Amino acid sequence: MFVLGLAVFAQGTSEFMLSGLVPGVARDLSVSVTAAASLTSAYAIGMVLGAPVMALWSARWSRRRALLVFLSVFVAVHVIGAVTTSFPVLFGTRVVGAVINAGFLAVAMSVVVAAKGPRATSVLVAAVTLSCVVGVPAGAVLAQWAGWRSAFWAVAVLCLPAFVFRFPAAPSGHMSVSHELRVLRLGSVRVALGLAVLVNAATFATFAYLAVLAGVVSPPLLLAAFGIGAFCGVTVAGRVGERVRWQAVAACAAGWAVLALVGDHPVALVAVTVVQGGLSFGVGSALVTAIVRAAADAPALGGAFATAALNVGAVAGPLLAGLAGHRSAPWTSAVLTTAALVTVVAARPGATRPRSPRTP
Repeated sequence: MFVLGLAVFAQGTSEFMLSGLVPGVARDLSVSVTAAASLTSAYAIGMVLGAPVMALWSARWSRRRALLVFLSVFVAVHVIGAVTTSFPVLFGTRVVGAVINAGFLAVAMSVVVAAKGPRATSVLVAAVTLSCVVGVPAGAVLAQWAGWRSAFWAVAVLCLPAFVFRFPAAPSGHMSVSHELRVLRLGSVRVALGLAVLVNAATFATFAYLAVLAGVVSPPLLLAAFGIGAFCGVTVAGRVGERVRWQAVAACAAGWAVLALVGDHPVALVAVTVVQGGLSFGVGSALVTAIVRAAADAPALGGAFATAALNVGAVAGPLLAGLAGHRSAPWTSAVLTTAALVTVVAARPGATRPRSPRTP
């Protein structure tokens, strides 16, 4: 479980680290800053498309084989990215790396949830959280010290311990694609997927603009506060279980509104940011487990679509916040989470079931 977590940490670092490497890439490869920044968008799109595509492609493999093949290709494209002098080649490695990352994460989720349940899911989500809080800043510092290519080498090296352990706990059965696709038509699975999109869109709508919203607070401090809260949230979610309680979603929606109102009060802003990191990532972690559990008979595609749903939200949230105006990002998050709350309440057992008429 923790070996998978280390590999996921490395891959999460790769996903987000380009934000700190753009100037060096643009200068070294003689491209515009805008072109270099497009590497981040390429990775996000690859993550959305990669999870279901890779899950279908590897459906007839053992889970162990899928994990090792995905990890091998991921390491290889980072080595290529570290040595290439061609921007198109680097762009291609980012797309391929993202697709492979999504496939690896989808399979890893299905493996750990089947074996260990919510607590194992929280380890993987915590690894992604730590990659934002620790991995990305560390990559930026490493790039300043030894050049942007060193960050690619570091990601490749962090993946190597996983080859030693070879995932002995990974199940070795094969998957039936047609059967799994039928399972994903279940209403409970679709509801959980929709909730994951909404909650993660709300999370990243504000997270993407958190540095802009910091005001008099140091942006790194505010980002660290959010990261600390997120880590605590996924840890608690791992102990509480997979059930997504409407009270937690309601608290999350209210918290985003409060965050929008306390922007001029530094102490309150930091405190609410910590709480929102915990609530948003805690609910998100519980939703991942809920999706995979609801799609228990689709162990490959359940994890794949959970991964895709989270990344759709991560892409859509900042876009929606940008359209509404980045200063109002917390309000965008509040609206999205309120929509999730309505969905949770409507999907509760008996919520839409008509009452039986009384017999006179």
